[in-house]
Amino acid sequence: MGFHRQTDLQQHVIGEGRTRVQVHTDRLMMVVMDFTDGPAAQPDPPHTHPHEQICYVVSGRVRYYLGEEYADLQPGDLVTVPAGVPHRIQTLSPVVRLADAFHPIRDDFLAR
Repeated sequence: MGFHRQTDLQQHVIGEGRTRVQVHTDRLMMVVMDFTDGPAAQPDPPHTHPHEQICYVVSGRVRYYLGEEYADLQPGDLVTVPAGVPHRIQTLSPVVRLADAFHPIRDDFLAR
């Protein structure tokens, strides 16, 4: 509980040009992802998880695939991802920042 300054958060490198920071309560997690490896020629591989997710595009442009559909998104746009639905992204600009909320918290992210 409390305030979390960006300078105090542990940055996790999740790939070349990709980092994340995260905070959580007992039942909710917020993850901020930064991509500096764009634009991507192809989308990332699809993935699923048992968590509900809401993604907010903070900066940059991204193509977000949700199941068989996709949309090109820009800052201020949001995506809701139900649990178990395949999804993936393709960065369309050199730099992208996404803010994701997850319920329940992602224990797999805490393990790193």
